[in-house]
Amino acid sequence: MLGAASLLVDREVADTWIRGLYHGMVSHPTYEIIEAEAEDLEDAFLLACFPDAFGVPSPVSYYTAELLPYIEDEYEAWQRRTWDRWSLVERKGEQFHPV
Repeated sequence: MLGAASLLVDREVADTWIRGLYHGMVSHPTYEIIEAEAEDLEDAFLLACFPDAFGVPSPVSYYTAELLPYIEDEYEAWQRRTWDRWSLVERKGEQFHPV
């Protein structure tokens, strides 16, 4: 009976270790890449919809202003992210020249 319990504990430890290895080697880097790509797409969409936030006049902004109540949180985060130009340049530079 003691051998079976020991085998069960060893199997649980091995299972936990293998799941952690998989997460660290495969799953986690994939999530980071997907999140960075989604953030880039969101940046491009919001810049196309609201260029007047950066002083670029556009007639599209009049029509896209109707989206503001729906994307209020994303819009504020996007403005903070894009106005901090140093972090934006660093993030975009790391895509093409990884450290």
